[in-house]
Amino acid sequence: MRATLPTALGNLIDAASATIKTTLAAHRADLRTRSHGIPAFDPPRATPEVIPVITADGARLRVHAYGPVDAPVIVLVHGWTCSIEYWNAQINAFAGQYRVIAYDLRGHGESTNGYAKPSPALLADDLEDVLEAALLPGQRAVLVGHSMGGMTLISWAGRYPDKVAERAAAVLLTNTGAHSLVEVSTMVPGLNKPLRLLRGRAMPTPPWLGKLILGTPVVFPPIKPVRWIFARQVMTLDSPRPVLDYALSVVRGCPMMTRSRWGLVLTELHLGDNASKLAAPTTVLAGDRDDLTPALHAERLAELLRAAGNLAGHKVLPTGHLGNVERYDLFNAELATVLDTVREPARALA
Repeated sequence: MRATLPTALGNLIDAASATIKTTLAAHRADLRTRSHGIPAFDPPRATPEVIPVITADGARLRVHAYGPVDAPVIVLVHGWTCSIEYWNAQINAFAGQYRVIAYDLRGHGESTNGYAKPSPALLADDLEDVLEAALLPGQRAVLVGHSMGGMTLISWAGRYPDKVAERAAAVLLTNTGAHSLVEVSTMVPGLNKPLRLLRGRAMPTPPWLGKLILGTPVVFPPIKPVRWIFARQVMTLDSPRPVLDYALSVVRGCPMMTRSRWGLVLTELHLGDNASKLAAPTTVLAGDRDDLTPALHAERLAELLRAAGNLAGHKVLPTGHLGNVERYDLFNAELATVLDTVREPARALA
């Protein structure tokens, strides 16, 4: 009996692991092939060009380019637990007139982990590798970052300040922050919101609770309570069902250990004033019901950018945390405004 117990436990773990891998693969395949009831979220019609990127520590990044090779460039950097497919509404809207480049952050989607310890600096290095591989010599792009993707851009500016003017024609940061993510949040249902109304501000989430929420490796089974919690805490309770289901499909495609590993990084994030080094016209967007990165984070970023002379715009949209999905129409209009003001030439001059 003693000899068979470890074997039985090992078989159970192997079976659970295989089931999780199969489920993740199914979610990713679903995102790449199925319509979600809203045309904006459909898989991009154009076959992407695959740009090979292997990082110094051996991570293989999934990098896709959509649209004409000689068009002005947009680079999209998604957030925690997401993937390239998170940007379908932007790829479908802009890939005809622009060359849209998107990639899976390491450990997310189809990108591998590599062996380096997760950190904001590692995300910055990965972005620099992607830009080096995807941009033509002398070419600049409009860089767009959501949540951890925005943090990636801020970290990149601090780590590669000499590259910002060379690589970035403009920057758009949405639903993101630079530090104190746990302290300045309203992640606890039924606790912080009443206190916020009573005291005029959000009460800080205890650090231990933030680590528990963001760092626990969990799955998202397709049941009503999970859908309600996701709508309440990540989006909004009035999110249309097709929008909610699409966003959940994206998040369900993230491995739970990736969610845990990078969630813990977010609880200790401190990028200081690195946003002030974004030496390009930078627009900051927030959601008025964003519980993960409340609008106060956007205000702080806007103050830094204004002081540095790089703030191009600051606006709060009627959304939760997934602004460019929940109100893709409003977000795309903001991105179009940024693109219209940049008017970067299609190709760098030889």
